[in-house]
Amino acid sequence: MNTATLATPQLNADLVQEALQQLGQRSRMNWMAERMALSEADFLPYAGQYFGMEVLDMTALRSLNPDFGLVSFGDCQRRTCLVGTLLQADGESELLVVLTDPLDTRLRQWLESRLRNHSAREALASAADVQALLVAEERSIKAMDAVQLQTEHNSGAKEESSAISISRIDATQSPVVRLVDSTLYDALRSGASDIHMETHPGGMLIKYRLDGVLEVVKQIDSMEIAHQAISRIKVVSELDIAERRIPQDGRFQVVINDRDIDFRVSIMPNLFGENAVLRVLDRKHLTGQFHALTLNTLGFAAPVLEFIREASQIPYGLLLVTGPTGSGKTTTLYAAISEINSGLDKIITIEDPIEYQLPGVLQIPVNEKKGLTFVRGLRSILRHDPDKIMVGEIRDAETAHIAVQAALTGHQVFTTVHANNVFDVIGRFANMGVDSYSLVAALNGIVAQRLLRMNCTQCATSCEVAVELVRRSGIAPERVIGAVWRRGLGCAHCRGTGYKGRRAIAETLPISDIMREQLVQRTSLAQIRQSARANGFTSLREAAVALALGGETTLEEINRVTPVE
Repeated sequence: MNTATLATPQLNADLVQEALQQLGQRSRMNWMAERMALSEADFLPYAGQYFGMEVLDMTALRSLNPDFGLVSFGDCQRRTCLVGTLLQADGESELLVVLTDPLDTRLRQWLESRLRNHSAREALASAADVQALLVAEERSIKAMDAVQLQTEHNSGAKEESSAISISRIDATQSPVVRLVDSTLYDALRSGASDIHMETHPGGMLIKYRLDGVLEVVKQIDSMEIAHQAISRIKVVSELDIAERRIPQDGRFQVVINDRDIDFRVSIMPNLFGENAVLRVLDRKHLTGQFHALTLNTLGFAAPVLEFIREASQIPYGLLLVTGPTGSGKTTTLYAAISEINSGLDKIITIEDPIEYQLPGVLQIPVNEKKGLTFVRGLRSILRHDPDKIMVGEIRDAETAHIAVQAALTGHQVFTTVHANNVFDVIGRFANMGVDSYSLVAALNGIVAQRLLRMNCTQCATSCEVAVELVRRSGIAPERVIGAVWRRGLGCAHCRGTGYKGRRAIAETLPISDIMREQLVQRTSLAQIRQSARANGFTSLREAAVALALGGETTLEEINRVTPVE
Protein backbone atom coordinates (compact mmCIF):
# COMPACT_ATOMS: atom_id res chain seq x y z
CA MET A 1 0.00 0.00 0.00
CA ASN A 2 1.51 3.36 -0.97
CA THR A 3 1.68 6.23 1.50
CA ALA A 4 -0.75 8.39 -0.50
CA THR A 5 -3.64 6.27 0.74
CA LEU A 6 -2.62 6.99 4.35
CA ALA A 7 -3.05 10.77 4.23
CA THR A 8 -5.92 10.91 6.73
CA PRO A 9 -6.52 9.99 9.44
CA GLN A 10 -3.05 9.77 11.00
CA LEU A 11 -1.81 7.71 13.92
CA ASN A 12 0.20 10.08 16.09
CA ALA A 13 2.14 10.09 19.37
CA ASP A 14 -0.71 11.71 21.32
CA LEU A 15 -3.12 8.94 20.38
CA VAL A 16 -0.53 6.29 21.25
CA GLN A 17 0.06 7.90 24.65
CA GLU A 18 -3.68 7.92 25.31
CA ALA A 19 -3.85 4.24 24.38
CA LEU A 20 -1.08 3.43 26.87
CA GLN A 21 -3.25 4.88 29.63
CA GLN A 22 -6.11 2.49 28.87
CA LEU A 23 -6.73 -0.10 31.56
CA GLY A 24 -8.72 -3.31 31.67
CA GLN A 25 -9.06 -6.19 29.22
CA ARG A 26 -9.80 -4.10 26.14
CA SER A 27 -7.24 -4.24 23.32
CA ARG A 28 -5.35 -1.00 22.89
CA MET A 29 -5.16 -1.63 19.16
CA ASN A 30 -8.94 -1.87 18.96
CA TRP A 31 -9.24 1.27 21.07
CA MET A 32 -7.01 3.26 18.71
CA ALA A 33 -8.83 1.84 15.67
CA GLU A 34 -12.15 2.99 17.07
CA ARG A 35 -10.77 6.46 17.84
CA MET A 36 -9.73 6.68 14.19
CA ALA A 37 -13.14 5.33 13.07
CA LEU A 38 -11.49 2.32 11.38
CA SER A 39 -11.90 -1.43 11.52
CA GLU A 40 -9.00 -3.47 12.87
CA ALA A 41 -8.03 -4.57 9.34
CA ASP A 42 -8.04 -1.00 8.01
CA PHE A 43 -6.15 0.29 11.06
CA LEU A 44 -3.22 -2.14 10.74
CA PRO A 45 -1.45 -0.33 7.84
CA TYR A 46 -1.43 2.89 9.87
CA ALA A 47 -0.04 1.06 12.88
CA GLY A 48 2.59 -0.63 10.72
CA GLN A 49 3.68 2.69 9.26
CA TYR A 50 3.87 4.38 12.68
CA PHE A 51 5.81 1.56 14.39
CA GLY A 52 7.95 0.76 11.34
CA MET A 53 6.75 -2.83 11.13
CA GLU A 54 5.69 -4.96 8.16
CA VAL A 55 1.99 -5.88 8.23
CA LEU A 56 1.19 -9.53 7.48
CA ASP A 57 -2.18 -10.66 6.16
CA MET A 58 -3.53 -14.22 6.43
CA THR A 59 -1.80 -15.33 3.23
CA ALA A 60 1.59 -14.15 4.53
CA LEU A 61 0.97 -15.79 7.92
CA ARG A 62 0.28 -19.13 6.25
CA SER A 63 3.68 -18.98 4.55
CA LEU A 64 5.34 -18.93 8.00
CA ASN A 65 6.65 -22.14 9.53
CA PRO A 66 5.82 -21.75 13.26
CA ASP A 67 8.65 -22.68 15.62
CA PHE A 68 7.03 -23.87 18.84
CA GLY A 69 10.43 -25.00 20.07
CA LEU A 70 11.47 -21.39 20.56
CA VAL A 71 8.10 -20.20 21.91
CA SER A 72 5.66 -22.93 22.89
CA PHE A 73 2.22 -23.26 21.37
CA GLY A 74 0.64 -22.59 24.77
CA ASP A 75 2.58 -19.34 25.19
CA CYS A 76 1.66 -18.22 21.67
CA GLN A 77 -2.00 -18.96 22.38
CA ARG A 78 -2.04 -17.17 25.75
CA ARG A 79 -0.10 -14.12 24.54
CA THR A 80 -1.56 -13.98 20.97
CA CYS A 81 1.78 -13.92 19.23
CA LEU A 82 3.73 -16.15 16.88
CA VAL A 83 7.37 -16.96 16.19
CA GLY A 84 8.28 -18.67 12.95
CA THR A 85 10.66 -18.87 10.04
CA LEU A 86 9.99 -17.38 6.62
CA LEU A 87 11.75 -18.66 3.50
CA GLN A 88 13.21 -15.78 1.48
CA ALA A 89 13.47 -15.62 -2.32
CA ASP A 90 17.22 -16.31 -2.13
CA GLY A 91 16.60 -19.56 -0.21
CA GLU A 92 17.66 -18.15 3.17
CA SER A 93 15.33 -18.38 6.21
CA GLU A 94 14.44 -15.42 8.37
CA LEU A 95 13.06 -15.59 11.91
CA LEU A 96 9.93 -13.46 12.36
CA VAL A 97 8.24 -12.43 15.60
CA VAL A 98 4.58 -11.68 14.83
CA LEU A 99 2.94 -9.28 17.29
CA THR A 100 -0.65 -8.12 17.53
CA ASP A 101 0.00 -5.24 19.97
CA PRO A 102 3.28 -3.29 19.55
CA LEU A 103 2.45 -1.35 22.77
CA ASP A 104 2.74 -4.48 24.90
CA THR A 105 6.27 -3.80 26.18
CA ARG A 106 6.14 -6.68 28.70
CA LEU A 107 5.50 -9.16 25.91
CA ARG A 108 8.27 -7.70 23.75
CA GLN A 109 10.74 -7.90 26.66
CA TRP A 110 9.68 -11.47 27.39
CA LEU A 111 10.19 -12.46 23.76
CA GLU A 112 13.59 -10.76 23.67
CA SER A 113 14.70 -12.80 26.69
CA ARG A 114 13.50 -16.03 25.02
CA LEU A 115 15.16 -15.19 21.69
CA ARG A 116 18.33 -13.48 22.94
CA ASN A 117 20.51 -15.92 20.96
CA HIS A 118 18.52 -15.48 17.75
CA SER A 119 18.30 -12.66 15.26
CA ALA A 120 14.63 -11.93 14.61
CA ARG A 121 12.56 -9.27 12.86
CA GLU A 122 9.25 -8.03 14.22
CA ALA A 123 6.09 -7.94 12.12
CA LEU A 124 2.48 -6.98 12.81
CA ALA A 125 -0.76 -8.93 12.21
CA SER A 126 -4.33 -8.79 13.42
CA ALA A 127 -5.22 -10.77 16.54
CA ALA A 128 -8.01 -12.57 14.64
CA ASP A 129 -5.60 -13.81 11.95
CA VAL A 130 -3.03 -15.03 14.49
CA GLN A 131 -5.74 -16.84 16.44
CA ALA A 132 -7.05 -18.45 13.25
CA LEU A 133 -3.59 -19.77 12.42
CA LEU A 134 -3.16 -21.11 15.96
CA VAL A 135 -6.53 -22.87 15.73
CA ALA A 136 -5.28 -24.70 12.62
CA GLU A 137 -2.00 -25.62 14.35
CA GLU A 138 -3.78 -26.78 17.51
CA ARG A 139 -5.05 -29.97 15.93
CA SER A 140 -1.63 -31.31 14.96
CA ILE A 141 -0.21 -30.29 18.35
CA LYS A 142 -2.90 -32.33 20.14
CA ALA A 143 -2.19 -35.34 17.97
CA MET A 144 1.56 -35.16 18.65
CA ASP A 145 0.96 -34.83 22.39
CA ALA A 146 -1.21 -37.94 22.30
CA VAL A 147 1.22 -40.18 20.43
CA GLN A 148 4.22 -39.11 22.50
CA LEU A 149 2.67 -40.70 25.60
CA GLN A 150 3.77 -44.21 26.58
CA THR A 151 1.42 -46.68 24.86
CA GLU A 152 -0.67 -49.01 26.96
CA HIS A 153 -2.47 -52.14 25.80
CA ASN A 154 -6.23 -51.98 25.87
CA SER A 155 -7.64 -54.59 28.24
CA GLY A 156 -10.71 -55.03 26.03
CA ALA A 157 -13.11 -54.66 28.96
CA LYS A 158 -16.19 -52.60 28.12
CA GLU A 159 -16.50 -49.39 30.10
CA GLU A 160 -19.82 -47.95 31.14
CA SER A 161 -21.21 -45.15 28.99
CA SER A 162 -20.13 -41.97 30.71
CA ALA A 163 -19.73 -38.27 30.32
CA ILE A 164 -16.75 -36.82 28.47
CA SER A 165 -15.33 -33.55 29.75
CA ILE A 166 -12.01 -31.74 29.64
CA SER A 167 -11.29 -32.72 33.24
CA ARG A 168 -12.00 -36.38 32.55
CA ILE A 169 -9.85 -36.40 29.41
CA ASP A 170 -6.94 -34.88 31.35
CA ALA A 171 -7.35 -37.46 34.12
CA THR A 172 -7.49 -40.46 31.76
CA GLN A 173 -4.38 -42.61 32.07
CA SER A 174 -4.68 -44.55 28.80
CA PRO A 175 -3.33 -42.57 25.85
CA VAL A 176 -5.70 -44.41 23.48
CA VAL A 177 -8.79 -43.57 25.53
CA ARG A 178 -7.52 -39.99 25.81
CA LEU A 179 -7.00 -39.80 22.04
CA VAL A 180 -10.51 -41.10 21.25
CA ASP A 181 -12.24 -38.98 23.90
CA SER A 182 -10.44 -35.79 22.89
CA THR A 183 -11.28 -36.47 19.23
CA LEU A 184 -14.99 -36.84 20.05
CA TYR A 185 -14.94 -33.72 22.23
CA ASP A 186 -13.11 -31.60 19.67
CA ALA A 187 -15.36 -32.81 16.83
CA LEU A 188 -18.49 -31.74 18.66
CA ARG A 189 -16.95 -28.39 19.62
CA SER A 190 -16.02 -27.82 15.97
CA GLY A 191 -19.51 -28.66 14.71
CA ALA A 192 -18.34 -31.69 12.69
CA SER A 193 -21.00 -33.94 11.18
CA ASP A 194 -18.69 -36.94 10.72
CA ILE A 195 -15.36 -38.23 12.04
CA HIS A 196 -13.17 -40.27 9.69
CA MET A 197 -10.36 -42.41 11.13
CA GLU A 198 -8.25 -43.69 8.23
CA THR A 199 -5.34 -46.09 8.72
CA HIS A 200 -2.36 -45.97 6.37
CA PRO A 201 1.14 -47.55 6.37
CA GLY A 202 2.50 -44.94 8.77
CA GLY A 203 -0.38 -44.78 11.23
CA MET A 204 -3.70 -42.94 11.03
CA LEU A 205 -5.27 -39.76 9.74
CA ILE A 206 -8.25 -38.30 11.62
CA LYS A 207 -10.52 -36.05 9.60
CA TYR A 208 -13.65 -34.04 10.40
CA ARG A 209 -16.39 -33.24 7.93
CA LEU A 210 -16.99 -29.52 8.48
CA ASP A 211 -19.62 -27.77 6.35
CA GLY A 212 -19.65 -30.81 4.08
CA VAL A 213 -15.87 -30.87 3.43
CA LEU A 214 -13.29 -33.23 4.94
CA GLU A 215 -10.44 -31.56 6.85
CA VAL A 216 -7.41 -33.36 8.34
CA VAL A 217 -7.19 -32.51 12.04
CA LYS A 218 -4.78 -35.11 13.45
CA GLN A 219 -2.05 -37.42 12.23
CA ILE A 220 -1.04 -40.42 14.34
CA ASP A 221 2.42 -41.73 13.43
CA SER A 222 1.99 -45.10 15.10
CA MET A 223 0.30 -48.19 13.65
CA GLU A 224 -0.09 -49.66 17.14
CA ILE A 225 -2.02 -46.66 18.43
CA ALA A 226 -4.05 -46.58 15.19
CA HIS A 227 -5.17 -50.21 15.69
CA GLN A 228 -5.89 -49.62 19.37
CA ALA A 229 -7.96 -46.53 18.58
CA ILE A 230 -10.13 -48.55 16.19
CA SER A 231 -10.43 -51.29 18.83
CA ARG A 232 -11.53 -48.68 21.37
CA ILE A 233 -14.28 -47.53 18.99
CA LYS A 234 -15.36 -51.16 18.55
CA VAL A 235 -15.48 -51.75 22.31
CA VAL A 236 -17.77 -48.81 23.05
CA SER A 237 -19.93 -49.73 20.01
CA GLU A 238 -20.24 -53.36 21.22
CA LEU A 239 -18.65 -54.74 18.06
CA ASP A 240 -16.37 -57.76 17.65
CA ILE A 241 -12.81 -56.52 18.20
CA ALA A 242 -11.36 -59.82 16.94
CA GLU A 243 -13.08 -59.57 13.56
CA ARG A 244 -11.06 -57.47 11.13
CA ARG A 245 -12.02 -58.95 7.77
CA ILE A 246 -15.62 -57.82 7.28
CA PRO A 247 -17.47 -54.51 7.71
CA GLN A 248 -19.28 -53.88 11.00
CA ASP A 249 -21.90 -51.32 11.99
CA GLY A 250 -22.80 -50.14 15.48
CA ARG A 251 -23.53 -47.12 17.61
CA PHE A 252 -22.78 -45.71 21.04
CA GLN A 253 -23.78 -42.76 23.17
CA VAL A 254 -21.82 -40.38 25.37
CA VAL A 255 -22.63 -37.29 27.38
CA ILE A 256 -20.62 -34.16 26.66
CA ASN A 257 -21.38 -30.96 28.56
CA ASP A 258 -24.65 -32.49 29.83
CA ARG A 259 -25.79 -33.25 26.28
CA ASP A 260 -26.62 -36.71 24.97
CA ILE A 261 -24.65 -37.37 21.79
CA ASP A 262 -25.23 -40.42 19.59
CA PHE A 263 -22.49 -41.71 17.30
CA ARG A 264 -23.35 -44.07 14.46
CA VAL A 265 -20.29 -46.19 13.65
CA SER A 266 -19.19 -47.94 10.45
CA ILE A 267 -16.02 -50.07 10.49
CA MET A 268 -14.50 -51.05 7.14
CA PRO A 269 -11.40 -53.23 6.56
CA ASN A 270 -8.66 -51.90 4.30
CA LEU A 271 -5.20 -52.93 3.15
CA PHE A 272 -3.45 -51.66 6.30
CA GLY A 273 -6.05 -52.43 8.98
CA GLU A 274 -9.44 -50.85 9.41
CA ASN A 275 -11.11 -47.48 8.87
CA ALA A 276 -13.88 -46.05 11.02
CA VAL A 277 -16.48 -43.42 10.19
CA LEU A 278 -18.49 -41.95 13.08
CA ARG A 279 -21.66 -40.01 12.24
CA VAL A 280 -22.37 -37.39 14.90
CA LEU A 281 -26.02 -37.18 15.97
CA ASP A 282 -26.25 -34.35 18.47
CA ARG A 283 -29.27 -34.68 20.72
CA LYS A 284 -29.34 -30.97 21.35
CA HIS A 285 -31.80 -31.09 18.44
CA LEU A 286 -34.21 -32.89 20.79
CA THR A 287 -34.28 -30.10 23.38
CA GLY A 288 -36.68 -27.91 21.47
CA GLN A 289 -34.22 -25.98 19.33
CA PHE A 290 -35.92 -27.35 16.21
CA HIS A 291 -39.50 -27.22 17.47
CA ALA A 292 -39.87 -23.95 15.53
CA LEU A 293 -38.12 -25.32 12.42
CA THR A 294 -39.73 -23.85 9.32
CA LEU A 295 -38.88 -23.73 5.64
CA ASN A 296 -37.92 -20.07 6.04
CA THR A 297 -34.97 -21.05 8.24
CA LEU A 298 -33.38 -23.18 5.47
CA GLY A 299 -32.40 -20.31 3.17
CA PHE A 300 -34.20 -21.49 0.02
CA ALA A 301 -35.08 -18.99 -2.71
CA ALA A 302 -38.66 -17.70 -2.64
CA PRO A 303 -39.90 -19.78 -5.65
CA VAL A 304 -38.57 -22.98 -4.05
CA LEU A 305 -40.26 -22.18 -0.73
CA GLU A 306 -43.55 -21.53 -2.52
CA PHE A 307 -43.31 -24.82 -4.42
CA ILE A 308 -42.57 -26.93 -1.33
CA ARG A 309 -45.36 -25.26 0.65
CA GLU A 310 -47.90 -25.82 -2.13
CA ALA A 311 -46.87 -29.46 -2.59
CA SER A 312 -47.04 -30.02 1.19
CA GLN A 313 -50.60 -28.73 1.32
CA ILE A 314 -51.96 -31.31 -1.14
CA PRO A 315 -53.85 -33.85 1.04
CA TYR A 316 -52.59 -36.92 -0.82
CA GLY A 317 -49.76 -37.88 -3.16
CA LEU A 318 -45.99 -38.15 -3.07
CA LEU A 319 -43.44 -35.37 -2.43
CA LEU A 320 -39.90 -36.49 -3.23
CA VAL A 321 -36.71 -34.77 -2.08
CA THR A 322 -33.51 -35.99 -3.71
CA GLY A 323 -29.81 -35.31 -3.32
CA PRO A 324 -26.61 -36.92 -2.02
CA THR A 325 -25.97 -37.90 1.59
CA GLY A 326 -25.64 -34.83 3.80
CA SER A 327 -27.44 -32.44 1.45
CA GLY A 328 -30.19 -31.62 3.98
CA LYS A 329 -33.02 -33.70 2.48
CA THR A 330 -34.36 -34.90 5.84
CA THR A 331 -34.20 -31.40 7.33
CA THR A 332 -36.28 -30.08 4.44
CA LEU A 333 -38.95 -32.74 5.04
CA TYR A 334 -38.92 -32.04 8.79
CA ALA A 335 -39.47 -28.34 8.09
CA ALA A 336 -42.35 -29.08 5.69
CA ILE A 337 -44.02 -31.43 8.18
CA SER A 338 -43.55 -28.94 11.04
CA GLU A 339 -45.39 -26.28 9.04
CA ILE A 340 -48.40 -28.48 8.20
CA ASN A 341 -48.60 -30.16 11.62
CA SER A 342 -51.79 -28.58 12.95
CA GLY A 343 -52.61 -31.45 15.31
CA LEU A 344 -55.62 -32.48 13.23
CA ASP A 345 -53.84 -35.25 11.30
CA LYS A 346 -52.09 -38.45 12.29
CA ILE A 347 -48.46 -38.06 11.17
CA ILE A 348 -46.09 -41.05 11.35
CA THR A 349 -42.44 -41.22 10.29
CA ILE A 350 -40.04 -44.14 9.92
CA GLU A 351 -36.39 -43.12 9.91
CA ASP A 352 -32.85 -44.43 10.21
CA PRO A 353 -31.91 -42.76 12.49
CA ILE A 354 -34.30 -40.24 14.04
CA GLU A 355 -32.32 -37.01 13.84
CA TYR A 356 -34.78 -34.47 15.28
CA GLN A 357 -37.79 -34.94 17.51
CA LEU A 358 -41.02 -33.50 16.13
CA PRO A 359 -43.71 -32.71 18.71
CA GLY A 360 -47.05 -34.40 18.03
CA VAL A 361 -45.53 -36.81 15.50
CA LEU A 362 -45.12 -40.58 15.96
CA GLN A 363 -41.52 -41.32 14.96
CA ILE A 364 -40.36 -44.92 14.49
CA PRO A 365 -36.62 -45.77 14.36
CA VAL A 366 -35.49 -48.52 11.98
CA ASN A 367 -33.87 -51.44 13.82
CA GLU A 368 -32.70 -53.99 11.28
CA LYS A 369 -31.09 -56.21 13.95
CA LYS A 370 -34.53 -56.69 15.48
CA GLY A 371 -36.22 -57.06 12.10
CA LEU A 372 -37.77 -53.59 11.90
CA THR A 373 -36.91 -52.56 8.36
CA PHE A 374 -38.38 -49.76 6.25
CA VAL A 375 -40.61 -52.30 4.47
CA ARG A 376 -41.94 -53.96 7.61
CA GLY A 377 -42.37 -50.66 9.42
CA LEU A 378 -44.16 -49.06 6.47
CA ARG A 379 -46.62 -51.96 6.23
CA SER A 380 -47.41 -51.58 9.93
CA ILE A 381 -47.76 -47.81 9.63
CA LEU A 382 -50.48 -48.21 6.99
CA ARG A 383 -52.50 -50.24 9.51
CA HIS A 384 -52.15 -47.43 12.07
CA ASP A 385 -54.60 -45.09 10.31
CA PRO A 386 -52.10 -42.37 9.28
CA ASP A 387 -52.96 -39.23 7.32
CA LYS A 388 -49.39 -38.26 6.50
CA ILE A 389 -46.34 -40.53 6.31
CA MET A 390 -42.66 -39.74 6.09
CA VAL A 391 -40.27 -42.46 4.91
CA GLY A 392 -36.69 -41.49 5.75
CA GLU A 393 -35.26 -43.00 2.55
CA ILE A 394 -36.40 -45.28 -0.26
CA ARG A 395 -33.61 -47.84 -0.59
CA ASP A 396 -35.23 -50.82 -2.30
CA ALA A 397 -37.98 -51.79 -4.71
CA GLU A 398 -40.41 -53.06 -2.08
CA THR A 399 -40.28 -49.82 -0.07
CA ALA A 400 -40.75 -47.83 -3.30
CA HIS A 401 -43.83 -49.90 -4.29
CA ILE A 402 -45.47 -49.51 -0.87
CA ALA A 403 -44.79 -45.75 -0.74
CA VAL A 404 -46.30 -45.21 -4.20
CA GLN A 405 -49.36 -47.34 -3.39
CA ALA A 406 -49.86 -45.41 -0.13
CA ALA A 407 -49.76 -42.13 -2.05
CA LEU A 408 -52.32 -43.47 -4.53
CA THR A 409 -54.73 -44.58 -1.78
CA GLY A 410 -55.28 -41.22 -0.13
CA HIS A 411 -52.19 -40.79 2.05
CA GLN A 412 -49.75 -37.93 1.84
CA VAL A 413 -46.24 -39.37 1.63
CA PHE A 414 -42.96 -37.47 2.13
CA THR A 415 -39.76 -39.31 1.30
CA THR A 416 -36.20 -39.02 0.01
CA VAL A 417 -34.30 -40.92 -2.66
CA HIS A 418 -30.76 -40.71 -3.97
CA ALA A 419 -30.57 -39.19 -7.48
CA ASN A 420 -28.48 -36.49 -9.11
CA ASN A 421 -31.32 -34.21 -10.19
CA VAL A 422 -35.10 -34.04 -10.49
CA PHE A 423 -35.12 -35.73 -13.91
CA ASP A 424 -33.06 -38.74 -12.77
CA VAL A 425 -35.65 -39.61 -10.11
CA ILE A 426 -38.03 -41.15 -12.67
CA GLY A 427 -35.28 -43.43 -13.96
CA ARG A 428 -34.33 -44.36 -10.38
CA PHE A 429 -37.84 -45.60 -9.67
CA ALA A 430 -38.00 -47.36 -13.05
CA ASN A 431 -34.82 -49.26 -12.13
CA MET A 432 -36.59 -50.39 -8.95
CA GLY A 433 -39.45 -51.79 -11.03
CA VAL A 434 -42.07 -49.16 -10.18
CA ASP A 435 -44.63 -48.69 -12.93
CA SER A 436 -44.11 -45.24 -14.48
CA TYR A 437 -47.87 -44.58 -14.77
CA SER A 438 -48.41 -45.30 -11.06
CA LEU A 439 -45.42 -43.14 -10.10
CA VAL A 440 -46.44 -40.04 -12.07
CA ALA A 441 -50.05 -40.45 -10.93
CA ALA A 442 -48.85 -40.38 -7.31
CA LEU A 443 -46.24 -37.61 -7.68
CA ASN A 444 -47.02 -34.09 -6.51
CA GLY A 445 -43.53 -32.77 -7.12
CA ILE A 446 -39.78 -33.38 -6.88
CA VAL A 447 -37.14 -31.27 -5.15
CA ALA A 448 -33.39 -31.76 -5.74
CA GLN A 449 -31.12 -29.90 -3.35
CA ARG A 450 -27.52 -29.26 -2.38
CA LEU A 451 -25.74 -27.32 0.37
CA LEU A 452 -23.24 -24.60 -0.58
CA ARG A 453 -20.66 -23.15 1.79
CA MET A 454 -21.06 -19.40 2.21
CA ASN A 455 -18.26 -16.85 2.47
CA CYS A 456 -17.33 -16.02 6.06
CA THR A 457 -19.01 -12.75 6.96
CA GLN A 458 -16.09 -11.77 9.22
CA CYS A 459 -13.28 -11.97 6.67
CA ALA A 460 -14.93 -11.90 3.21
CA THR A 461 -13.56 -9.21 0.96
CA SER A 462 -13.81 -8.13 -2.67
CA CYS A 463 -11.49 -9.98 -5.03
CA GLU A 464 -10.60 -10.45 -8.67
CA VAL A 465 -11.57 -13.65 -10.48
CA ALA A 466 -9.48 -15.08 -13.32
CA VAL A 467 -11.13 -14.97 -16.73
CA GLU A 468 -10.18 -18.61 -17.28
CA LEU A 469 -12.02 -19.67 -14.10
CA VAL A 470 -15.15 -17.85 -15.27
CA ARG A 471 -14.89 -19.55 -18.66
CA ARG A 472 -14.41 -23.02 -17.11
CA SER A 473 -17.40 -22.33 -14.87
CA GLY A 474 -19.60 -21.99 -17.96
CA ILE A 475 -20.79 -18.47 -17.12
CA ALA A 476 -21.76 -16.32 -20.08
CA PRO A 477 -19.68 -13.11 -20.38
CA GLU A 478 -22.75 -10.87 -20.22
CA ARG A 479 -23.67 -12.30 -16.80
CA VAL A 480 -20.31 -11.23 -15.34
CA ILE A 481 -21.16 -7.56 -15.88
CA GLY A 482 -21.99 -6.12 -12.48
CA ALA A 483 -20.92 -9.27 -10.62
CA VAL A 484 -19.77 -8.82 -7.00
CA TRP A 485 -16.89 -11.25 -6.51
CA ARG A 486 -16.04 -11.92 -2.86
CA ARG A 487 -13.84 -14.41 -1.04
CA GLY A 488 -13.13 -15.20 2.62
CA LEU A 489 -9.47 -14.69 3.56
CA GLY A 490 -9.66 -17.00 6.60
CA CYS A 491 -9.99 -15.94 10.24
CA ALA A 492 -10.67 -17.34 13.71
CA HIS A 493 -14.42 -17.24 13.09
CA CYS A 494 -14.17 -19.64 10.11
CA ARG A 495 -11.15 -21.66 11.35
CA GLY A 496 -9.03 -20.20 8.57
CA THR A 497 -11.13 -21.71 5.75
CA GLY A 498 -12.80 -18.55 4.43
CA TYR A 499 -16.22 -20.23 4.62
CA LYS A 500 -18.72 -20.23 7.48
CA GLY A 501 -22.11 -21.88 7.34
CA ARG A 502 -24.01 -23.41 4.44
CA ARG A 503 -27.09 -22.50 2.47
CA ALA A 504 -29.52 -24.76 0.63
CA ILE A 505 -30.10 -24.42 -3.11
CA ALA A 506 -32.67 -26.45 -5.00
CA GLU A 507 -34.32 -27.17 -8.31
CA THR A 508 -38.00 -28.13 -8.39
CA LEU A 509 -40.17 -30.06 -10.82
CA PRO A 510 -43.94 -29.61 -10.52
CA ILE A 511 -45.88 -32.53 -12.01
CA SER A 512 -48.42 -30.90 -14.30
CA ASP A 513 -50.75 -32.82 -16.63
CA ILE A 514 -48.42 -32.11 -19.56
CA MET A 515 -45.43 -33.34 -17.57
CA ARG A 516 -47.33 -36.50 -16.53
CA GLU A 517 -48.16 -37.26 -20.15
CA GLN A 518 -44.53 -36.78 -21.25
CA LEU A 519 -43.23 -39.01 -18.45
CA VAL A 520 -45.72 -41.80 -19.13
CA GLN A 521 -44.93 -41.70 -22.85
CA ARG A 522 -41.20 -41.83 -22.02
CA THR A 523 -40.52 -38.61 -23.90
CA SER A 524 -36.81 -37.80 -24.38
CA LEU A 525 -35.03 -36.10 -21.52
CA ALA A 526 -34.26 -33.10 -23.75
CA GLN A 527 -37.97 -32.53 -24.44
CA ILE A 528 -38.85 -32.90 -20.76
CA ARG A 529 -36.19 -30.35 -19.82
CA GLN A 530 -37.44 -27.98 -22.51
CA SER A 531 -40.99 -28.30 -21.22
CA ALA A 532 -39.82 -27.69 -17.63
CA ARG A 533 -37.85 -24.58 -18.64
CA ALA A 534 -40.90 -23.23 -20.45
CA ASN A 535 -42.67 -23.38 -17.08
CA GLY A 536 -39.88 -21.45 -15.32
CA PHE A 537 -37.56 -24.30 -14.28
CA THR A 538 -34.30 -23.12 -12.62
CA SER A 539 -31.52 -25.68 -12.31
CA LEU A 540 -29.23 -26.25 -9.33
CA ARG A 541 -26.34 -24.82 -11.33
CA GLU A 542 -28.22 -21.62 -12.13
CA ALA A 543 -29.13 -21.17 -8.46
CA ALA A 544 -25.49 -21.69 -7.46
CA VAL A 545 -24.15 -19.25 -10.08
CA ALA A 546 -26.56 -16.58 -8.84
CA LEU A 547 -25.08 -16.85 -5.33
CA ALA A 548 -21.52 -16.60 -6.68
CA LEU A 549 -22.35 -13.54 -8.80
CA GLY A 550 -23.84 -11.91 -5.71
CA GLY A 551 -20.66 -12.43 -3.68
CA GLU A 552 -22.21 -14.91 -1.23
CA THR A 553 -19.94 -17.79 -2.23
CA THR A 554 -17.09 -18.54 -4.65
CA LEU A 555 -16.82 -20.09 -8.10
CA GLU A 556 -14.59 -22.82 -6.67
CA GLU A 557 -17.37 -23.78 -4.24
CA ILE A 558 -20.15 -23.90 -6.82
CA ASN A 559 -17.90 -25.94 -9.17
CA ARG A 560 -17.26 -28.38 -6.32
CA VAL A 561 -20.95 -28.90 -5.58
CA THR A 562 -22.72 -28.54 -8.94
CA PRO A 563 -21.64 -29.67 -12.44
CA VAL A 564 -21.13 -27.19 -15.27
CA GLU A 565 -24.08 -27.31 -17.64
